[in-house]
Amino acid sequence: MTFSVHGLTVSRGIAIGRAVLVGSSRVDVAHYFVQPDEVEAEIERMRVARDTVIEELQRMQLDMPKDMPAELVAMIDVHLMLLQDDALAHEVRRWIKERLYNAEWALTSQLEVIVRQFDEMEDEYLRERKADMEQVVERVLRHLKGAASPVIAAPRAPRQQDLLLDDTLDVPLVLVAHDLSPADMLHFKNSVFAGFVTDVGGKTSHTAIVARSMDIPAVVGARAASHLTRQDDWVIIDGDAGVMIVDPSPIILAEYGFKQRQGELERGRLLRLKNTPAVTLDGQRIELLANIEQPTDTAAALAAGAVGVGLFRSEFLFMGREGQLPDEDEQYAAYRAAVEGMHGMPVTIRTVDVGADKPLDDRRSDNHLNPALGLRAIRWSLSEPAMFKTQLRAILRAAAHGRVRLMIPMLAHGREIRQTLALLDKARAQLDERGMAYGDVKVGAMIEVPAAALSLRLFLKYFDFLSIGTNDLIQYTLAIDRADESVAHLFDQLHPAVLKLVAGTIAEGAVQGKPVSVCGEMAGDASMTRLLLGLGLRSFSMHPSQLLVVKQEILRADTSKLAPWAQAVLDSDEPVELLALA
Repeated sequence: MTFSVHGLTVSRGIAIGRAVLVGSSRVDVAHYFVQPDEVEAEIERMRVARDTVIEELQRMQLDMPKDMPAELVAMIDVHLMLLQDDALAHEVRRWIKERLYNAEWALTSQLEVIVRQFDEMEDEYLRERKADMEQVVERVLRHLKGAASPVIAAPRAPRQQDLLLDDTLDVPLVLVAHDLSPADMLHFKNSVFAGFVTDVGGKTSHTAIVARSMDIPAVVGARAASHLTRQDDWVIIDGDAGVMIVDPSPIILAEYGFKQRQGELERGRLLRLKNTPAVTLDGQRIELLANIEQPTDTAAALAAGAVGVGLFRSEFLFMGREGQLPDEDEQYAAYRAAVEGMHGMPVTIRTVDVGADKPLDDRRSDNHLNPALGLRAIRWSLSEPAMFKTQLRAILRAAAHGRVRLMIPMLAHGREIRQTLALLDKARAQLDERGMAYGDVKVGAMIEVPAAALSLRLFLKYFDFLSIGTNDLIQYTLAIDRADESVAHLFDQLHPAVLKLVAGTIAEGAVQGKPVSVCGEMAGDASMTRLLLGLGLRSFSMHPSQLLVVKQEILRADTSKLAPWAQAVLDSDEPVELLALA
């Protein structure tokens, strides 16, 4: 039966494919694809873990005192019976062989299938055996975790026969999960998935941002999506409407197939703008920069016609490493690769910004009541000066190979600014002592805390440029957790207070002759392009996939006409109404 699940739009487009469920567990589960020549070893790893749990339970039976309650004895018997079930072992092997899932993923995938079968049973006692199965699987997962391979970037999945569309085509896969960390998203970045849906998350959570960087349709905050969808269900993701359609009829499939082809044609038309200079109708030259997560993303930036990198999110070098932070040489190699990849164009490297919705790894969960207000970004860097100086040295060394700008996140206090610049001087001195080459860097600050937006003269006294991080600026101005779908409707980039802070920052930078850019999601939102141009913004930084759509708006704009209209929007109590009329 066809039904739809509604969520929040985070990455546009249409995706059609089979659902791949990533089940949630109290044990952190690695999800990755194995190579074909690793299948037998993965099956053996699964068998060893299962046999180990069986042996544990059997020893437990032998060691039980005679007066042990009969219910407990019976429970262990049930668990042994489930573990020794040949059907379970067969199906797990099938997931590994046919889909190339790692053992943990195969086991949790089969658990999802079995749990649904239990849920459909009429007998209440049998339905409650679902908990036994979950406990058994969790035991096996714990043993697998002790010997699990690290999560690796997923290669292409094996070919499968698409029975509904064409026997010669690969079946696209759509990822459906309760939640995905940014690190998980990066592991899947170059993999098989045509789109994804999560139960939780907000439009500007970092998981959503990475989804846009993958340039695939995505919906977050879809609440019960992972519970309502079955493994291998046909699903459609409508990234434009924020909807997932499960088990679509042939008519609906045909309709969305047509929409998908139309979207591909539009992307083809936009590609013609790649080499067109970003100049408005009244002759204003606009700088279009790219946001990247990894050095290899520079290829996509160049392919979209970016004239530099406005934000290199260095934290993705630090995440998912089980506490083993990258050393200076590893960071230097990554930053140098990005600098050289841009062929002389400027690269803005933001110092590590972890915390809130970007934990270093799953083991170090943040126990603060509100981690967005805790030890994150520059606060964490200043609390770990040795780590921070290591990163600063690596960035300075990379600057010997091209134009590098250094950007500091989440500054709010004058003393933080002075501490940061003092550590930068120490990093330079350390390189001098070693006799190592390094380059000059322009130093800038992100304006993402209201206190910073209200202290612009102080900031411009110390920094060469500013970059407005609209995602956090909106979050902190409106007191909204941007990763929480329950308050996502209150996340308003057109709120008068937000617009005044953005406009004030742009204007003060112009007065003092220092460049200001926007690197948050607002910069890549084509519906906001004309307003930002009217407010005086001349530098936009966004994911490469959004760049050509924004350039199209720039080429159609006349800033001399937009300026008075933008001022009217700024003065309005209901800016959204004036924006809709434009």
